[in-house]
Amino acid sequence: MKKPTKAIIAAAGLGTRFLPQTKAMPKEMLPIIDRPVIQLIVEEAVAAGVTDIIIVTGSTKRAIEDHFDRSDELEKELREKGKDDKADQIAAIGNLANFVYVRQKGTPKGNARPVLNAQHLIKSDEPFFVFFADDFFRSETPRAKQLLEAYEKTGKSVITLIEVDRKDASKYGMAATGEQIDSNTFQVSALVEKPGEENTPSNFASVGGYLLTPEILPIISQEKTDKNGEITLADSINELAQHDKVYGRFVEGVWHDTGDQFKYIQAVVDVALESKEHGDKLAAYLRERLDK
Repeated sequence: MKKPTKAIIAAAGLGTRFLPQTKAMPKEMLPIIDRPVIQLIVEEAVAAGVTDIIIVTGSTKRAIEDHFDRSDELEKELREKGKDDKADQIAAIGNLANFVYVRQKGTPKGNARPVLNAQHLIKSDEPFFVFFADDFFRSETPRAKQLLEAYEKTGKSVITLIEVDRKDASKYGMAATGEQIDSNTFQVSALVEKPGEENTPSNFASVGGYLLTPEILPIISQEKTDKNGEITLADSINELAQHDKVYGRFVEGVWHDTGDQFKYIQAVVDVALESKEHGDKLAAYLRERLDK
């Protein structure tokens, strides 16, 4: 069974919810304290054995390329000032993986389009990860490693699942589950888009993060559109599940979606509260602030 060594990260969104901040800076570069969201995703992929990161970008995303490039001048200046730890940290970013940048193009659009744009870099027999550049998990074991664990048991495509209240089933694609492989891994027979509390097949929602086998590529290549005129990974995964097994992994950890302002604020606060450096001070400040 071939190991996945490549990850596609979709990073072409305009980030309109964060304007004017994202007029010049990609939303994927919004910081979670001192690291941009996209770096957190790259780090989790690398922790699962990924060596090649394919970032599918838009025309305003040059800052992402600069971030993962080496900065010899900055490293030199830091070392001259005796800040070797910072210099090492900056150097390590450029050495996380081999980075390839692909410009998103083509219609119809949708969250499956980045996979089509990057598929020429995926061999016909290799599995690969797909992540969105604005959501991450806060967990002891990285999401990518948990997906890999499920793939190693099944040899099939694996999607990320989280548990939600049934009343929130109108917000997510909900998984119809079947055979249970272990306490966190289930066969997925279908994804039902926003079915609502009364019609949801389970309380497991599908969110960003996939480990896909190459059998998905011919399905995505058909470019079948949904009711919004977009090609989606959910529809392609649904079709794959009709003639092959697909599994869902309930990922242990806290899922953060930084795609809107309030959820981004929540993510920053939660990460800061768990920080050894800032946690206690921030908790004390928040208590004092709320008391006022």
